[in-house]
This record gives sequence, C-alpha cells and structure tokens, in this order.
Amino acid sequence: MPHAALKLVGGANLNETAALNENGGISATNLVRFFYDPNGISLAQKLGGWQKFFATPITAIVRALWAWEDLNLNARLALGTQTIPSTTHAQLAVITNGTLADITPTSTTDNVPPIASSQAGSYSILITDNTTVGITNYDSVYIATQISIGGIVLFGLYPCSPDGILLPGAYTVWSTDQLGNFNPATSTSTLPVLPSFTTVLNSSTIVVTLPNYTYAAGNTFPILVPTSVGGVTLYGNYVVQNLSNANQFTIIAASSATSAQTVTINNGNAQFIYSFGQGAIQPGTGYGVGPYGSGGYGTGTPISPAVGTDINATDWTLDNFGEILLACPIQAGGAGTPFQPIYAWPPGQPTASIIPEAPPVNDGMFVAMPQRQIVCWGSTETGIQDPLLIRWSDVGNYNQWTDLVTNQAGDYRIPKGSHIVGAVQGPQQGIIWTDIDCWAMQYIGLPLVYGFNEIGTGCGLIARKAAAFSNGIGYWMGPAQFFTLSVNGVQPLPCPVWDVVYQNLNQANLSKIRVAVNSRFGEIQWFYPSANGTGEVDSYVKYNTYLNVWDYGALGRSAWVDQSVLGPPVGADPASLYIYQHETSNDADGTAMNSSFQTGYFSISEGDNKTFVDWVWPDFKFGQLSQSPTAQIQISFIAADYPGDTPTTYGPYTVSQATEFFYTRLRARLVAVKISSNDLGSFWRIGNIRYRFAPDGRI
Repeated sequence: MPHAALKLVGGANLNETAALNENGGISATNLVRFFYDPNGISLAQKLGGWQKFFATPITAIVRALWAWEDLNLNARLALGTQTIPSTTHAQLAVITNGTLADITPTSTTDNVPPIASSQAGSYSILITDNTTVGITNYDSVYIATQISIGGIVLFGLYPCSPDGILLPGAYTVWSTDQLGNFNPATSTSTLPVLPSFTTVLNSSTIVVTLPNYTYAAGNTFPILVPTSVGGVTLYGNYVVQNLSNANQFTIIAASSATSAQTVTINNGNAQFIYSFGQGAIQPGTGYGVGPYGSGGYGTGTPISPAVGTDINATDWTLDNFGEILLACPIQAGGAGTPFQPIYAWPPGQPTASIIPEAPPVNDGMFVAMPQRQIVCWGSTETGIQDPLLIRWSDVGNYNQWTDLVTNQAGDYRIPKGSHIVGAVQGPQQGIIWTDIDCWAMQYIGLPLVYGFNEIGTGCGLIARKAAAFSNGIGYWMGPAQFFTLSVNGVQPLPCPVWDVVYQNLNQANLSKIRVAVNSRFGEIQWFYPSANGTGEVDSYVKYNTYLNVWDYGALGRSAWVDQSVLGPPVGADPASLYIYQHETSNDADGTAMNSSFQTGYFSISEGDNKTFVDWVWPDFKFGQLSQSPTAQIQISFIAADYPGDTPTTYGPYTVSQATEFFYTRLRARLVAVKISSNDLGSFWRIGNIRYRFAPDGRI
C-alpha cells in the first residue's frame, strides 16, 4: 500500500462545500493561525494565548482602549466602558503600572427658571443657579436654551467663571458671538428672556420671539430642547424665514399647527448642562484676564465644588494629544439634548475635563498627524448634530475651533452619503468613511487647510471601529464585503469565509464590531456579534496580510490595541470583563484553549474509488523551542460516501512527541481530517503527516 503526505492549502474556505474544497483545503477553524513557510505552504498552528493585563474585572464592558506614554515615560492604558442601564454609569479610566485611576467626567443637568444679570459694556454675565451650587472655574456649562440678556444672546458651551468671580449659587460666563469673538452686553439688565413660539391654526409658520437675536434670513436657528406648541413638536435645526422686527422672526415647522398657542421653550426653564472638572480651587484671577476690562482685583470666593454624576456612554473614541489623553463619549440617540463633547486628561489630574471650545456634539474624533489637530466627525456648528460634518481645531491648539485668517481651524461637510460612519488617521492622510463611500482628507495648508477627495464608492464602512491601517495599507469591513486601500486605490478584498461572517451577523448590534490589528503576525481580525448569540461580540474573522489567507472562530473582544508601549496586543473580554494581554502564553488565561481546524474532503479519482486508510504517521512541532514538546493533539477522520451523508467520525486519536504511528481502519469515498487540542500549556504546529492508503472498490 502506498503512503501519501497530508498537504494542506493554507487558510480557510467556507464559501465552498467540503466536497468542493477538496484535497487539502480547510473548511473549519477555531483559535488557530497560519504561519509562513518558504516552500509556499501556510502552516497551521495553535493561536497564541493570553493572560490578565489587569488583575480585576472592569465594572462594565470596555468599548475602547488606547495606549500611550506620557512625558515622564509612564506607559498608560486608557479604557472607556459603556453604561449598563439601572446598574452603572460609564467609566473612563487609566491603568498605569497595574493601578487603575478612575478619571470619569461628571455632569448634571438643571432645568430652572433663568436668573442672570449683565452690565453695559461688560463681557461678564452673572448666572444664578440655586439648584447646582459650588460651580468652580474648572467647570463648564452648556446653555441649551437661548437666553437673551443685556442685548446679547447666550447659547452654547462656556467655561465657568473665567474671570474668577465665584459665588456659592452663582458664576459667570464671558459672552461671545458665533465667531468666538468677545461680545459685551449693551445694557445693564436683570431680566433674562427665553425664546417663545407662537402658532397659528392650520399654519406651519412659527413666530419666534427672542429679543436682540442676531440671526439673518437663511441662518439656522437650533432648538435643542424638544418643545410642543399648538400640536407641533419643535426640535432640531430650522431656517430663519422672515425677520419681523428686532425681537421676532419666523421659522417653518414640519407640519401645520392644530391650534393657536404661545409656549416658551422648555416650559419656561433654562437648561444648563454642567460638566465638572477638578483641581486646586483657585482664588480670583485678578486684572487683565480675558477680554479687556473683565475681572478685577481680588474677585473670587473659595467655595466647596459641586459634584455631579458619572456621564453615560455606549462607546468612546480615544486618542492622545502629546501626553494628554482625549476622550469623546458616544451616547444612544434619544429625545434629549445632544451632548457628546471632547474631554482632556493631562496626566496627574483627578478627572478628565471638558474642552469647552470644542464642538459639544461629535460622533468621534482622532488626532491628525503630523500637524496635530483634533478632527471630529458627525459634529455640529449649531448644537444639532450634522452627521456629515467634519470639524478640526487649530494646529497644536485644541482650544481654538473657530476658523479665522489667523489660524488653521475649519470644517467641511461631506457632500454624499447619509452619515459619516468612522474615520482614522492613515499614514499620509485622514480617511473618512460614510455609509456608501470613502474619502481622503489631506493636509494642504492655508487657506483651505485640508483637501477632500472621494477615493472610492460603494465601499462604505459597516461600523465606527471596523477600519484600521497596517504597514501602510488600510483594511475595513463594509456592509457586504471587505476592502483595502493602498497605492492601487480602494480594492475589494476577496473573503473565502464570507458566509460565516455576513450570513451570521447580528444586524441589531453592528456598532459593536471591532477591528483588531496584530502586527506581530501581520493579522487583521474583526470581532463581531453572531446572529444566534446574545447580541454581544462573540466571534471573529481573521486575515493574514503576509499570506493572503483567512480563518475564523469563536472569541469575543470588545476593544483592542495593537503592539504598543505596553508590549503585545491588549484586548477586552465582554464576557468576563477582564482586560487581557495577548501572545503571552499558550493558554486562555490559565485554562486550555480549544484550538482546531478541519479539512475539506479528500478523494481518489474524483470519488470513483473508495479510499481505505489504516496507518498514520503524525508529524508536528509539539512545543516551542523554549519549552518541552508536551503537546497532546487529537486527530480525527470524518468519512462519508456522498456529500449529503451523515459522516462517520473515526477517533479522535491522541498523539504526542512519543507517537510514531497509529492505526485506524476506515473506508469511504470522502475523508476529511480534523486536528484539535485542548491540553494546558502546550503549543503545536503541523508538519508533514503521512498516511497509508489504497483504493478499495467503487461501491
């Protein structure tokens, strides 16, 4: 009887049936990888294991990880968790040398009757809020309802008490216009006025009363707090129509009013969203701070700081601006005021604090390099999120976002698609994905700062964190296929395991898909929630960029960072809530890994003859060079006469370094081989397995 070698074709192919994927093709994998061989064979081996990076579980599912090093050479890992309803708020934390520091921003929202005062010629507006007391100059306030006071209108995000004037129940803001220029009050007043809306029966025209407004016809008037009047609910951006007088203008509602009515926004209450920072409480800052004439000598009163509650988030985008950590929380949509600002954490501060000059609503951000600008997408200029708007800060200055001739801040609206899904900084440019196409964002300097070019159509992104770069090439998962971006432009990336991914996606949880680069082995993998799972990430598909082969398996990681200052890749497990460092052991955090792969069917003469197999010589690397060859490997044979038959399994036969051969007696037209292991502490890589066979009849 002749002998033959088990020659395998590297990578899995699940698109083909087991009978089509014949004579060395691989039809199933789990927790394995393919390794380079100079003879052109992709060698299957056990996947690298993992160990705990941090000793205790995190309080909730980690949705974002970011590794960087500060100026004192401290290697740090930032993490952002999701909110668990009725259980826990989101957490933003930093792990340094095995110690976790909770730096979660805190916030609170007040809906109170407006109390404010102005002085003619002064930039400082005093706001009184007896509900939230103890506002400090480390805090910020988002005024979500326009407030007319002293000939100016307050609206947007403001630092609290930049002039140092602090009272237990009051604080100040500096009034600015839409360009960020200081705009002093024109009159002394203690009568703040909120917008009111008046409807006319069977008309969609709404009369807005707001003294001293500065809108012109065609401008956008945002309503951030849903307000019902005359059977119409007002919320979102509205185009200013006619300017009736200095105090009134009109907008058009989406439907006609069912009654005539006048209602003040938010039932007559101002809405203040406070974001709290922490630090040493400073006294008054004295003369010369801010716009000319603001502040004074000896102003400011030390007070007990207000305390809010941890913010909520469903996801985060993280980056670093030098040694400063940046964090942008993403929240689930709803009817409330949209508020997804950017927070900064200089190492050593107790908590992350809001960047008050940055847009208050964003769907994500990254730091553009090398000029170092924060780039936000799904941003806003009015308070209402624009899903196609990109905004960026000045070069090297994240406190300047208003585009002036003296800086390089700016914005651009992608002209196609429904919304920006995600964006990353590539090797030479930023890459922006909408739901349908791909755009390059290239730095060109003043006056335009950035040039935008569509570089691919029909190649949108499936989820916010489904794209990454490795060795200068971009890889991403689209709604129906994978893509790459290289010097050849955008190209589809054929996926021979397409069925196991796209026919197995939980469509309600696509936002949880995560890309994971493992540059140690040239691998890009996507973790995704399976259709039959719980809705959480539980499966993966992996592409080897060196070998151009794929595999897949069952493993969940809700966040990931590649090789970094921390060493090998780090991933977060949504089931155990632990953070693990990968490629550090041969086990799954001290437990055995169930690694396996199964070939397609082998046959003789296209199945004309049955095959008889009786003798097998195993050949593996049963360990790594640094360890004893102790691996215990199971070999099974799956036999059938026809593709649709229920196969018969022979084995498993356990083999080790000491196994010279083993006997099996099987007879079938079609035979597949399964290699698996579940022992502790071992490593293996397939070699040249041989078997003895003979044709054994046609029936």
